[in-house]
Amino acid sequence: MQENTQTFYHNLPNGVKIVHRWTPSPVAYVGVMVGAGTRDEAPEENGMAHYIEHCVFKGTAHHSARQIIQSIEGIGGEINAYTTKEETTFYAAILCEHVQLTLHLIAEMILEPLFKKEETDKERMVILDEIESYNDSPSELIYDDFESLVFAGSSLALPILGTKKTLRHISSKPSYPLEWMKTRYTPERMVVFCQGNLKPERFFRLAEKEFGHLSGAAGLSASETSGLSATRSVSASGLSAREHERSYKKHTHQVHAMLGGRAYEIGHEDQLAMFLLNNILGGGSLNSRLNLSLRESRGLVYTVESTYTPLSDTGYWCVYWACDPEDYGHSLELVKHELEKLCEKPMSEASVKHALEQLRGQLAISAQNQENSALAMAKSVLYRGESPEWQETFAKIAKTSPQKLFEVANVIFDTQNRYILTYK
Repeated sequence: MQENTQTFYHNLPNGVKIVHRWTPSPVAYVGVMVGAGTRDEAPEENGMAHYIEHCVFKGTAHHSARQIIQSIEGIGGEINAYTTKEETTFYAAILCEHVQLTLHLIAEMILEPLFKKEETDKERMVILDEIESYNDSPSELIYDDFESLVFAGSSLALPILGTKKTLRHISSKPSYPLEWMKTRYTPERMVVFCQGNLKPERFFRLAEKEFGHLSGAAGLSASETSGLSATRSVSASGLSAREHERSYKKHTHQVHAMLGGRAYEIGHEDQLAMFLLNNILGGGSLNSRLNLSLRESRGLVYTVESTYTPLSDTGYWCVYWACDPEDYGHSLELVKHELEKLCEKPMSEASVKHALEQLRGQLAISAQNQENSALAMAKSVLYRGESPEWQETFAKIAKTSPQKLFEVANVIFDTQNRYILTYK
């Protein structure tokens, strides 16, 4: 067992990773993150990971859908789940005294789901409604379409929700999702996590009771269980020759636009420098360069933001904004101008120092959000085997020099690594 201030780790012999972060809060966040998402799907089974996320709530060998909800909601808790391109996560917020009950129920959901057709057919209709709702939200849909542009030809280009056609296929027989889970919900892909006022030794015992019997990764080397990139298909090295610009007619009153490209994977030596650079460019603050240029100084947009998303073996960055059609050309030039400024010369020492001070405060405040903190902790353990406290992460970021930011900007924001997607 390793100790990192208030974060404690334990690995089961079968490969399941367990992590617990002690906090004085009477509320605990407990759950399981599985390294199985959209990119693990074949095209004909697109939407499988998200479909499974929904349907495990519809009944197990011991509990009906209503009993699952009542078991958590009846004690004042909240149970939730979500699917990404690389993970599916099931978790709940409950009082610490209910951790044992909650972990047992989540384990039962992902290890003993029934997929009764009368129940899953109803959930398929819910997902179809979700797809339609998503299609009506261009500010959300554009991220999926942008990923399909940047990662064209790989499973990362597939939409998380799937399509009407693929949903009909994967929901036609209970055996389809069960077989998919059998090969992907394996011990070496699981992280059991908890954050709250609970002794770590007790949580480790509870997790081992629920997941210690699974067969799977016994005997695997540390390198084989520390990450999942070896099982996935997209390399971060190089960019193949393909379309760099795409536009769709969406009949929206605004133009929705996204510009970006490939970026560093999780654990890359320049990942933290890219994280800082993105925060300077268009992170969540009103004094980001993009916000000051497009919104505060010129009033061209209501929202403009940049995002950096590292994945297990690749990643991407993007700038999103929406504007009136007559302002699109001007706003695009301003976005490009801010990128070019970062590539033309290094920032001053004073500017970087100011950016670091701002980021330090943002990280400290973010760490107070227990839900986000617990989920980020689980993801870090899934891919890196550990989850540093925010102070440790910031100490590494604080070593970033203006020259390093300049070098990263010239690699990531290079004109050959820019893709543009618009809804008009």
